[in-house]
Amino acid sequence: MIDRFELLLALAKERHFGRAAEACGITQPTLSAGLKQLEEALGVRLVERGSRFIGFTPEGERALEWSRRIIADTRAMRQEIATLRKGLSGHIRIAAIPTAMPMLSELTTPFHQKHADVRFTLISASSNEVLRLIENLEADAGVTYLDNDPLGRVKTVPLYKETYRFLTSVNAPLGDRQKVSWEEIGRVPLCLLTPDMQNRRIVDRQLREAGQLAEPMLEANSTIALLSHVRTGQWSSVVAKALADVFAFPNSIRSIPIGEPEIVHQIGLVALDREPMTPLVSTLIAEAKAVAPDLAKRL
Repeated sequence: MIDRFELLLALAKERHFGRAAEACGITQPTLSAGLKQLEEALGVRLVERGSRFIGFTPEGERALEWSRRIIADTRAMRQEIATLRKGLSGHIRIAAIPTAMPMLSELTTPFHQKHADVRFTLISASSNEVLRLIENLEADAGVTYLDNDPLGRVKTVPLYKETYRFLTSVNAPLGDRQKVSWEEIGRVPLCLLTPDMQNRRIVDRQLREAGQLAEPMLEANSTIALLSHVRTGQWSSVVAKALADVFAFPNSIRSIPIGEPEIVHQIGLVALDREPMTPLVSTLIAEAKAVAPDLAKRL
């Protein structure tokens, strides 16, 4: 029965019969047969079928919630038994907003030093996507904003406060300033993250409140793309201070504090609020709590 629940989860992720089958390593007829068997076992129709995937029935949505819970519990049980036998090992998938990606090493490195048999996969995603990946068991934990979007049923560990810097060439307008305002930033050409990113929505909101409209000359869903353009000296941007601090800029690029007002947002670790929690996730949460005071102090 567990493998049937896995099929339902794959379909929820891919929203396409063919891609879901491919993700499971089976043929599409095998996927359809497995879903049909699950429907027969439960006595209800779970999937709205047509020439393509349409969606889940109300019963299917409820079955999907139970599937996530059952699969999560099964994974937790297997991982806990394996840990008792050979110590902590396995694979942790962490989804993080782009502006937090440079800070993940502050968490993964001390964790790895204590538990060398644990592997990591880091996934860059928007704040909404971070929560979706965790909910659908595609990520074990996330690093995202704790004080903006509703987070749902998750455990949280505050890590550090995100503040912002204006990056620009020393020869550009505002390049000689010690501090700039959001109103001033709104009057120069910018390159910014795409609107689906929470960081971009934060910047847009501050510019609107300052009476300016964000009309960037370049948009990207990659912070590296933004920073590489700023590095040329021909572009300006607004980025998280933590991100600006870890990127090696030439002396011709300045990172200028933004005032009037200074904006601060809380970044933290999130994981599904469920018991029992997998040994990997509970250990990750413990490590996050251990590194948070030093991280918050330095940032």
